[in-house]
Amino acid sequence: MPATSGPGWASARKGAGNASSVLPSSDSAADAGRQVHQAVWVAAALSLLGSTLLAFPAPFLALAQAGPEVAGKVRGYLLALAFSLPASLMFTVYRGFNTAVSRPKAVMALQLGGLALKAPLSAALVFGVPALGLPAQGVTGCGIATAIAMWSQLLAALWLVRRDPFYTPFALTGRGLDRPDRSALRAHLRLGLPMGAAILVEVTGFSSMALFISRLGTTPVAGHQIAANLVSLLFMVPLALANATMTLAAQRIGAGANEAARRLAWHGFAIGCGVAAVLGLAVLLARTPIVGLYTRDAAIIAAALPLLAWVAVFHIADAAQTIAAFVLRAYKVTAIPVLIFVTALWGVGMGGGYMLAFNVTGGVPEVLRGAPGFWFASTLGLVLAGLLLTGLMAWVFRHQGQPPAA
Repeated sequence: MPATSGPGWASARKGAGNASSVLPSSDSAADAGRQVHQAVWVAAALSLLGSTLLAFPAPFLALAQAGPEVAGKVRGYLLALAFSLPASLMFTVYRGFNTAVSRPKAVMALQLGGLALKAPLSAALVFGVPALGLPAQGVTGCGIATAIAMWSQLLAALWLVRRDPFYTPFALTGRGLDRPDRSALRAHLRLGLPMGAAILVEVTGFSSMALFISRLGTTPVAGHQIAANLVSLLFMVPLALANATMTLAAQRIGAGANEAARRLAWHGFAIGCGVAAVLGLAVLLARTPIVGLYTRDAAIIAAALPLLAWVAVFHIADAAQTIAAFVLRAYKVTAIPVLIFVTALWGVGMGGGYMLAFNVTGGVPEVLRGAPGFWFASTLGLVLAGLLLTGLMAWVFRHQGQPPAA
């Protein structure tokens, strides 16, 4: 659910110092609540589609040409995720709504609770607890822990919506779920589908690396997963800053404060890239001890270290493209970024990585074959996406009176 940017809401928000000072009119609050109900229908439909794909991953495993051992583990893990997806998407509705009304602390508290549950549960299910008769489930156990944590988060969110008086003006509960509204659903999909497509391209462009690298054996996959996990952890910082920048910019746009919106956007962009540079450089300099925290296996360490050499540039570019893309969402520019992502992340990143990793054309240097080839190409793809999205963002600022119909 995108950040609210209507003039009534933004006027109520203008000058608000914290969530408790948000005093929307009853009409705008009720309308926001109706939009949440429509978002629930969208989440339910996407859950049905997504869970089906996760439960039957044979086409993707065939494409990756994964070995029987890897394929079996992937099937178990994805089946567990199929059960967790509905809760995850429903919680996304709650998270999006809270972000739009400048109430992120409630989401943070619930997600920290989910993490506190998932961490020990994952350890117990992955490695087993012989004293309790609980066998080791491996990667499937991790998926089961994720499902339990996500459903727990969702149930806690529903309880909070019912109990917290902050949500009362929005009339989210106590009247059942609104019927699907065709015009409202079209509005959601018109904005949401391109955003979802962009996320799909970004996620698949990155996750496909693991599928293709699995052809090279378990050691390269293990090294890649260490690097991927570190990058994913680092990504939480620019993702949070991007959400904040998008929300604040959207509120200023709704209030008609266009100059303030542009200023907020550029400040968020600069802060995000600066923090990313510091974190990326820190990981690069400390990569040996950091990898040592994951494993003591010399072969896996040797496979992971060359990949982390790309982390600094990878992370800065990732931060730039993420914040720029989120700012563009505040301006309802969502279609053009999808084309940029397809070109940069699928074309340059995934396609180029495949050609380098497997020496498709011949003559690829040894240092860029295998997993390093994918990381090199993905880094180039992110740099290209960052440059193009930043340029598009600047273009939108200059033509704010007539933004592109995208």
